[in-house]
Amino acid sequence: MLRCSPLACGFLMMLTLPVAADDPWLVFEGKEGPGVGKHIVLVSGDDEYRSEEACPQLAKILSKHHGFRCTVLFAINPETGEIQPDYQKNIPGLEALKTADLMICFLRFRNLPDEQMKHIVDYVESGRPIIGLRTATHAFNLDAKSAYKDWTWTSKDWDGGFGRQVLGETWISHHGSHGSQSTRGLAAPGQENHPILTGLKSGDIWGDTDVYGVTLPLPGDSQPIVLGQILQGMKPNDPPLEGPKNDPMMPVAWTKTYTGPSGKTARIFTTTMGAASDLVSPGTRRMIVNACYWGLGMEEKIDPNSSVDLVGEYKPTKFSFGGYVKGKKPADYGL
Repeated sequence: MLRCSPLACGFLMMLTLPVAADDPWLVFEGKEGPGVGKHIVLVSGDDEYRSEEACPQLAKILSKHHGFRCTVLFAINPETGEIQPDYQKNIPGLEALKTADLMICFLRFRNLPDEQMKHIVDYVESGRPIIGLRTATHAFNLDAKSAYKDWTWTSKDWDGGFGRQVLGETWISHHGSHGSQSTRGLAAPGQENHPILTGLKSGDIWGDTDVYGVTLPLPGDSQPIVLGQILQGMKPNDPPLEGPKNDPMMPVAWTKTYTGPSGKTARIFTTTMGAASDLVSPGTRRMIVNACYWGLGMEEKIDPNSSVDLVGEYKPTKFSFGGYVKGKKPADYGL
């Protein structure tokens, strides 16, 4: 058995200690796997789809099973220090994006102060990769005084703002019936062998959230990877909805590129799936994990047999406005 001095052992313990209970973010250290040495920052903050539960679970999977160092940020009420997803104006810790290799964005209608928005803008304009989940297509609803008001989802000067310009689409509509028709993901024709679909059969991807409407064809160089088949009910084996809504099917996951002022071109992956309840599906989890590898240019390290198992107890809260679990602090979602 290897031995170490008390000083060295103490240093090693410091490296593995959890984040302090009063910190407004979480950090999960990756210990072994292809992702060692890479830093992923997951930015949560939406009112409905429980990004405050989805992002910590994704971070646990990515760190424990794949070795990535993951930082999770939350919408925090500064008066209470508690997670409050409908508090639109505060996500502490965005400075972590300075050292991020990948940003996972799960935001909705944020109206962040300029000093916080600047960290997101600087990251996007640096040309580093981005993954957008569910409501990230309409991540920002900034007031007219904001230095970054053009990033708003309804922007006319920068058509569709961050959603359309960076991720490939802004908010359009609910295409499936919200709360009663779930989504089965089918490989887009010709994309069956895309690295993001490694280890997945058509139909493995499922979520109880509905299909979003998007512009057809998607703007720019967006390439649909997964199409969303609307199901008649809320179970993975429910039959598809008959009629025109599935003809054609809407893309629910696509890739694109974005070149900012730095001149560097980033890989972008966007899915209108990814709510906390969608993550009960192993196929949906694998799609997002694979997308992290692809975004980082590590597609050759995607292992179809790698684990995407849930880490710890995971009983996601049903999506709804105001339905978040009250009184939670970031540490409550830690290991």
